[in-house]
Order: sequence, then C-alpha cells, then structure tokens
Amino acid sequence: MTRSALPPRTALPAALAVALVVPLATGCGGDANAGDSGTVTVTVGYQSKTINTVTAGTLLRSLGYFEQELKARGARDGITYKVKWQDYATGAPITAQMTAGKIDIGSMGDFPLLINAARGKQLNRPTRLVSVTGYNLRGGLNTIVTEPGSRLSSLADLRGKKVSTSVGSAADGTLVRVLQRADIDAEKDIHKLNQQPAVGASALQAGSADALSQFVAWPGLLAFQGRAKALYDGAELNLPTFHGVTAREEFAEKRPAVLEDFLRAQHKATEYLRERPVASAESVAKATGLPPEVVYLYNGANGIATFDPTIKPALVAALKKDVPVLKSARLVGDVDVDAFVDDRYVKRALGARYAQALATTAAPARSEVWLRNGTTRSFATPDQLLRHLAAHTGAVRAAYVPDTTTGTLWFADKAVWVADGPRLLPFVTPSAASAYIAGHPGARTLPYADALKKQAS
Repeated sequence: MTRSALPPRTALPAALAVALVVPLATGCGGDANAGDSGTVTVTVGYQSKTINTVTAGTLLRSLGYFEQELKARGARDGITYKVKWQDYATGAPITAQMTAGKIDIGSMGDFPLLINAARGKQLNRPTRLVSVTGYNLRGGLNTIVTEPGSRLSSLADLRGKKVSTSVGSAADGTLVRVLQRADIDAEKDIHKLNQQPAVGASALQAGSADALSQFVAWPGLLAFQGRAKALYDGAELNLPTFHGVTAREEFAEKRPAVLEDFLRAQHKATEYLRERPVASAESVAKATGLPPEVVYLYNGANGIATFDPTIKPALVAALKKDVPVLKSARLVGDVDVDAFVDDRYVKRALGARYAQALATTAAPARSEVWLRNGTTRSFATPDQLLRHLAAHTGAVRAAYVPDTTTGTLWFADKAVWVADGPRLLPFVTPSAASAYIAGHPGARTLPYADALKKQAS
C-alpha cells in the first residue's frame, strides 16, 4: 500500500532578499481575469526535482488532471483556461514570482512556506497555505550527508567544517535545529555555504564542502550514486516536515473555483500515486532525469514521504515551531500561521472525503524489493528481505529497508547493518548504529555483503 492518506518588517540577508524580491523568470501568469480573448492563464510554480511535491507538480503536470478540470469548467462558463507550468530548484524564486503577481499557485517546503507568508504580507501580496503534498511526521525528508570516504561520523565532527545548504530551505532548518541540539552554533561553529542543491552536491564531491544538508531527493540520489553517505537522518529530530501548496490570496478570492479545480486534480494525482506507485516513480523519473529507484525511495509504496492534501493539525503545529528558527536567522519576523493556513478550498474540493483523509496517517514502513520484472514485494522484517535478496541475485532492481530506530526508508545496500544475535538490523547512519550497539552488548556492525551471506547460509 502506498504511504498516502489523504509582522514588523524584518531585515533579510542580502542574497536571500534579492532572491525573494527580484523575479527570476518571466511569464504572463497571475491573470485572475479573462482578457478580451476570453482566455484565463493560470501559472503554477513547482519544483520538479523536489519529488515529494509531485502531486502538485511533476506528476500532476504529466497526468494532465488540472487541464482536464479546467477544460470542463471552460465548457460550462464559456472561458478558455490555459495552464503555464514554471519549474524551479527551490521555493525562493516561486515566492518572488508570487509576490510579483506572476505565479498564482506554488509548492514548496515548510520553511520556504513561512518565508512565502512573511514576504506576501510585507509586500501586500498575501498568500495562503491551501493544501499539503508530501510529509514525514518525524522529519525524514531532510538528511545531512558527507562524501563516502569522510571521517566525519557524528554531528560533533562538523565543528569548524564547511557545510553546504540552501539558506531558508527545509534542509537548512533541519541543519540549524540539529546543531542546536548538539550545542553547535550554526553561525559561529561551522562555515555555512549557501548553495543551490546541485551546486552543493558538486562542492561535496570536489571537497570544497565537508557535508551537505539537503531536502528530498538529493541525499537519496547522492547515496544511490555512491557519491555520499548519510551522517544524520532528519527523522532523529522527531519533528514533522512537509511540503505544501500556496496560492495568492487575490487569485484565490477571484477564482476560488479554479483553485478548487487544482486541488481536486491534486487529489486525483495523489490517488494515482497510491494506486500505481511504480508507474508514478517511472513517470517522475522520466520527467526529471532522476533514477526511478531514487524516486521510489521517497514516493514509493513504503516511501519516506506520505502524500495527503489535507492540512493536518500536527503539520500546522510544526509550522508554528519553525517560526522561531527562522526568526533567529533573521529570515522572517512574526508569522501568523493560523491566518496563513486556509483549508476552505481543499475541504470544498474533496468534500466528504476530507474528514476521513484528515484522520488517516501512514502505516509504518516495511522492507520492500523492486524486481527487474516491474513487480514489488514487501516484507515484515529486514531479515525476510535479506533472505529473498540472497535467493534472487540478479533479479533485483532495488531493495529498501526502514531504519530500526526512526523508520526512515533507505537503500538496503547503503544501510549500516548491525547483527544482534540472530537478528540483522538496518540503520541509515553509523551514529544511529553505534547508539544501538552501545545499548545492546554483543551487537556489532557488519558489511551488507556479509549480511546477505548470513541469510543465505
């Protein structure tokens, strides 16, 4: 089963202020009124490679559900609707375009959503959070990685090191929080590099960055490619992280039915992902150039992300906890989260289904194998998965296991394996494995190949 359920003006760092105020792309979007031609263009900003937004972006676009909804509406009201999709690497340029009136609907992570709310209010271009795309209730969508041969093994080792992240992103928020927990000053004790995800990945490989804190799908991609290993699993924070859909208030008020069409289409895309997780992963992979195996790690039947358009109270509460972190970094002032959250449109779009979806949460992740014949199979324990893998060498496309402590899914061959008596237990990071071993005398780490042999014998 797919893991799916349904202020005063503040000074900003110069680079971020420019990114948020200066539009980075051109386009006619933001047209809430039909022109002389009887045509309304709806502009949607999305992040194709931030793959837990696919139900409001990449997958939705490929399925054409929004266009179908608008075609039906146009036939009823005599207006021609067109959709213009604009792809970005992060949320900041989407916010810049929204506050310039050039994007009507956008999707981004929790920290960028708060910046979106703050900038919209400051510039008198208010926006509203109208739905959620993908979430992880423990925070597993963000990960800190190092290069494979790095000697860094814990957060304490980051003191004095160069750490790449995208300032103001959800991954930056994770970095700030975990450093605080480790009593490390994010401004004084490390050298933070503000870089786009792709630039940070290159910096890590080149050795100009010692670690990289990024959001989905970059950590999984780099691990899959053998270009990085996990240092910190964001789920260890045990704080929800999510991506959501934001809309310009002016657009929502002038075209509420169109916004509801979008949210109805998003719900249909969510259902498609639930029912056809492999096909969805392959579709997103084709559109983005990401390996399907990486997409499936996050968006698959047991993936790290849970997809559900409802705005759950736990996510709103997490958003409120994010505000002080952004304020301490001088990225926002006070943000009225309750005023920013507006679930009226998604409630109307989903109707009676909304209440049921709101009350539903994902089941714990299971170990899973994706076979080369296109089929998948899940297992109750990692031991069972390993036995299957050992008996089907050459038939496996990818295998995934949930971290023993956090439940975060990871590639079986990239996990840190621990033998504890007859049990074989996977962990995302060496530090998590070490913490387990410290509390379980006799437990020890062993290479993945040895874990397979142990189950084959």
